Amino acid sequence: MIEIITDSTCDLPEPLISQYNIQVIPHTIIWGNEQYRDRIDIQPEEFYRRLVADRIRPTTAQASVNDFSLAYQAAVNRGATEIIALTVSSAMSGAYQSALKASEMVNIPVSVVDSKGPTMTLGWQVLAAARAVETGANTAAVLEKVAQVRSKMIQLVSLDTLEYLTKGGRIGNAIKWVSGLLQVKPLVSINHQTGLVDPVTLARTHNSIITAMYNRFVAALQNHKKLHVAVLHGNIPAEAEVLKERILADLDPIEVLVNITGPVLGINTGPGAMALCGYAEE
Repeated sequence: MIEIITDSTCDLPEPLISQYNIQVIPHTIIWGNEQYRDRIDIQPEEFYRRLVADRIRPTTAQASVNDFSLAYQAAVNRGATEIIALTVSSAMSGAYQSALKASEMVNIPVSVVDSKGPTMTLGWQVLAAARAVETGANTAAVLEKVAQVRSKMIQLVSLDTLEYLTKGGRIGNAIKWVSGLLQVKPLVSINHQTGLVDPVTLARTHNSIITAMYNRFVAALQNHKKLHVAVLHGNIPAEAEVLKERILADLDPIEVLVNITGPVLGINTGPGAMALCGYAEE
């Protein structure tokens, strides 16, 4: 039995996590003297409200080696004979290294995958792995499927400000924008080779940067078939639903998911952010 384990930056909707019996290890939000497990002790909606109102800026602590080790052992206790663990980009977090070190502490094979991205870049790979396992695929076939999905992934993220990305230190090559440009709305992409953030363009208004993101995303995928698309948002659900309807009309995907971006990533993207993430099977 192969068990799929991931971390809480995957932003998968809870019904899919339950459906495929995916085990999610939470990262930790540190807010002053308080600590919260991501999506367990603090939910995204509450997080975004507090992020705007609280003068104290939260930080994060990645899931530890012990966290992964305990999750692996729990999988063994449930009868797992192999584990596939998928984590957020190793260029953005030490979770991958934690998962890798913990793999040496369990007596069954553990394959650790660096997703090379955050949120549904990770989430789509986790789903691909879980669905492959459900069909009876062996570990090699599952890992091959995951690699195929990752190689086709497109993720664009529009932000209402560079402030959160800059303070969070996850800005990657978009560092060139920082000087004097905090009032603009940036559009960034995830580089699935480096696992870092790359700059795309800037805009002056929220609507114009959302439009730029949408147009670039559609252009990248419109000539392909069997599309899987996710809309992620920083507590702006109505806008996310509008994008979902446009995607359904323009791209005719086989699957569209909408979810709020979790607290660990929201610290870096901030309220009002929006992301489109997807890939084509053909």
